[in-house]
Amino acid sequence: MHSTTSEPARTDQPVTPLADSTEQALKIAVVGGFGVGKTTMVSSVSEIRPLTTEETMTRAGAGIDDLEGVEGKRTTTVAFDFGRITLNATSVLYLFGAPGQERFWFLWDRLFTGALGAVVLVDTRRLEDCFYAIDRLEDQGTPFVVAHNDFGASEHTLEDVRTALDLDPGIPLLRCDARERDSAKRVLIALVEHVRSLITEGAR
Repeated sequence: MHSTTSEPARTDQPVTPLADSTEQALKIAVVGGFGVGKTTMVSSVSEIRPLTTEETMTRAGAGIDDLEGVEGKRTTTVAFDFGRITLNATSVLYLFGAPGQERFWFLWDRLFTGALGAVVLVDTRRLEDCFYAIDRLEDQGTPFVVAHNDFGASEHTLEDVRTALDLDPGIPLLRCDARERDSAKRVLIALVEHVRSLITEGAR
């Protein structure tokens, strides 16, 4: 499987001001373990140049941040990443990428508050890193989908991943390449459709 080192944020996005007609803002959280590709996903799909909080990793993090499986990682998110997608003339989607290190997990509950839903990115080399995110989302009742970010080099089937995570059959699980805009968009669409189906079921 390819390295999950996040690529630099795209700089080719035009400066697009938020439309005056915007009335509704929706929040989606992108969470998962350390080095799984959260910053990369936000950067690839955002219509604006994303706000990132990537900092160069130093020796001070040695022994604190576990690099097993992502030894090539050179930067890390120290707060939140932020991106934006305009859905239509009145609605805009805000993306918040959360830091994956355990020392920042205390921030996640606040991030989930008021969120339409969440994307849990997983890396099969470090599956255990995503269990906390799934547990917290279930505890808070926040809808979510799980995206196996394989960076185009999958070694496991989605059924393998679902079994390893003991994932409820009702939770959507799909494959993605966080570097690819279209792939990231498909994940977000799957989340919106999942939320819509839950609302429809609840109204019956």
